[in-house]
Amino acid sequence: MTALVELRKVDKSFPGVRALHQVSFDLQAGEVHALMGENGAGKSTLMKILAGIYRRDAGEAFVNGEPVDVASPRQAQALGIGIIHQELYLMNHLTAAQNIFIGREPRMALGLFLDENKLNAAAAALFKRMKVDIDPRATVGDLTVARQQLVEIAKALSFHSKILIMDEPTAALNDAEVAQLFAIIADLKSQGVGIVYITHKMDEVKRIADRVTIMRDGETVATLAARETPIETIISLMVGRELADVGRVASANAMGDEALRVVGLNRGRAVRDVGFSLRKGEILGFAGLMGAGRTEVARAIFGADRIDSGEIHVHGARVRIDTPADAVRQGLAYLSEDRKRFGLVTPMSVEENVTMASWPRHLAGGIFMRSQALRRVTDGYVEQLRVKTPSIHQETRLLSGGNQQKVVIAKWLARDCDILFFDEPTRGIDVGAKAEIYKLLRALADQGRAIVVISSELPEVMRLCHRILVMCEGRVTGELSGEGATQEAIMRLATQREARAA
Repeated sequence: MTALVELRKVDKSFPGVRALHQVSFDLQAGEVHALMGENGAGKSTLMKILAGIYRRDAGEAFVNGEPVDVASPRQAQALGIGIIHQELYLMNHLTAAQNIFIGREPRMALGLFLDENKLNAAAAALFKRMKVDIDPRATVGDLTVARQQLVEIAKALSFHSKILIMDEPTAALNDAEVAQLFAIIADLKSQGVGIVYITHKMDEVKRIADRVTIMRDGETVATLAARETPIETIISLMVGRELADVGRVASANAMGDEALRVVGLNRGRAVRDVGFSLRKGEILGFAGLMGAGRTEVARAIFGADRIDSGEIHVHGARVRIDTPADAVRQGLAYLSEDRKRFGLVTPMSVEENVTMASWPRHLAGGIFMRSQALRRVTDGYVEQLRVKTPSIHQETRLLSGGNQQKVVIAKWLARDCDILFFDEPTRGIDVGAKAEIYKLLRALADQGRAIVVISSELPEVMRLCHRILVMCEGRVTGELSGEGATQEAIMRLATQREARAA
């Protein structure tokens, strides 16, 4: 049977980095072929070559048995290749419908003006097919990350692609949205569409993949039948090393005094009468479905969004936080769920990003930067977090998504803040890096730092946190102990509108 896609012995290098070496891969009609590997393994690079974003240095590519040299994304689309990126490629000032059909907008008579009614109707039809409730006229910049991801998916589907590449498509989706996506995938398979599915989530591979190809350090390690291959085998092939068992729920022995207290926090309908306390050495989890208000609580506390009412107490003293700068001065740090927009300056180097929040403490005489100190700090965190980069002077935009996430974490650790908010800290990060970050968060708690973890992955909050606060529609609906929490209990609280003691 002729493959929809076949790549043979593909090579690709960037300045200082060999991204791919002799990589081969194929995709059949009507199959889901999972592509797995740690961050930096080369998965996204390989698919960007297929999608015309990068040009390969060597090797061959075939579509429907015919040799091709995909020179641009437009050429890839003409060949029936669509891609849903891990990093969002949307124009925030345009509407959802305008983003989906940009460059292909329906026009009125004579072609002088856009037909907004047809445009919005076509987008609405896509969203209806996906069974998601998004207003086609909504400005994309006003949507949450999860809804922006759904717009990306609709955009790819609008091309009627026969070859669809999905790069971590569920990273920002809740369970209900994942189920909707999988139903769409099943429908596409039945129509003969071949899907390349890049993910770090083992349960997803078992649920939907027919085959799985594992990559490591820019090379193909193995291609296996997904359902017949044990998860332990896949992980071992991905990381090439033993993973430390970080266990479940950090020890509560080292907890100290109260570090943060929030009382009656309100901001419109997104945050309604939220209150909680956080102690030194504690990891507090926030769980809930998309739109529950978890991120909005963190942004309000950090001064990114102005609150309507409420009190914030830091180390026993009531403080006023109007801006993120105020929060940082109080020792608070916030790792945003959207690292590209709020966490990094991607054209800047790894060193500049890691140290930007702590530059003032590295000034000599208040004027000159201590460059050696900056290098020592950056080198230390690059090693500690296992950031894959050829140099600390590498532009951050050239790192993989997971390594960019590690750079954001390093930035706040270098600032030595003692109250840390981590919003989806392992989003888009592979299993090996996740274990390292879990160990790191627990080490920070053991040092006496107070930590809030906001995560859509229920096993993550159950594994990491001493306590879990569950939110629904802007309110805290219950509290569970980390040791006693179950996914069923969390979901019950996440779907009830009124607060209830747990």
